[in-house]
Amino acid sequence: MVTEQADDEIVFPPERWVATFRSHAQLILHELGEYLGYSPPPLLERLIEDAQKIHQQRPILQETLATATQLRCES
Repeated sequence: MVTEQADDEIVFPPERWVATFRSHAQLILHELGEYLGYSPPPLLERLIEDAQKIHQQRPILQETLATATQLRCES
């Protein structure tokens, strides 16, 4: 196992570390994908498809909302 430790005087805000790790992770994944011959999935298309899917609970929630609204209007 390889470990590295930074000097105590090197202090950055958490947001800076997040951005740094994210950019390095993207580079590593890109290089790994090229090495393995992997082409990334069509992410935008997948996001659109997932957003358009009706969640299993949605009809139940709509029915519950309709019932609650109807009861409120009747009273």
